[in-house]
Amino acid sequence: MVEQQLKPRGIHDERVLAAMAKVPREEFVADDLRNRAYTDGPLPIGHDQTISQPYIVAFMTEQLHPQPTDKILEIGTGSGYQAAVLAELVKEVYTIEIVEPLAKEASARLARLDYNNAHVKVGDGYQGWPEVAPFDGIIVTCAPDKVPQPLTQQLKDGGRMIIPVGTTMMDQQLYLLEKKNGELAQTAILPVRFVPMIGEAAGEK
Repeated sequence: MVEQQLKPRGIHDERVLAAMAKVPREEFVADDLRNRAYTDGPLPIGHDQTISQPYIVAFMTEQLHPQPTDKILEIGTGSGYQAAVLAELVKEVYTIEIVEPLAKEASARLARLDYNNAHVKVGDGYQGWPEVAPFDGIIVTCAPDKVPQPLTQQLKDGGRMIIPVGTTMMDQQLYLLEKKNGELAQTAILPVRFVPMIGEAAGEK
């Protein structure tokens, strides 16, 4: 995966590559999909959710410029794979999943694999996790139609957010937001396809 999918496409951060090589991706997919765990594409994890393609996980992780002392917020825990990759790279990962069964399964899986610095919460990620904010980085793995303001407020000055934005899966762009002196600079960096953000982002109570 690292040699054939990541390095040829420009993933060059050695710490990110090492984390991708170390985290056992097969532990984060269903038993009947284990033989496809390292294929170059997303896989279903139930509840209309997916585990992202390895390249996208590595690309988004690298864009955060993760440092060993960082505290990172993830929106959309899914099976917990992205959180595990981040947990290899930073001090603390706080991750929120709106689908309760997925959150419980991910929490148990991360604990079983000794990722004790990854903290899972059941809830609507639109509002972030204000009790433990601010964050050095924020990664969003589901697509709202606009960047949630609560997340921008919880990003530290000097911090980075990586988030897909779009009203449908056909018009999404991955954006990098950087906060400097209280101002946000936003750059579109890659067309992507993520599951939509549900809950408040979709007008649901």
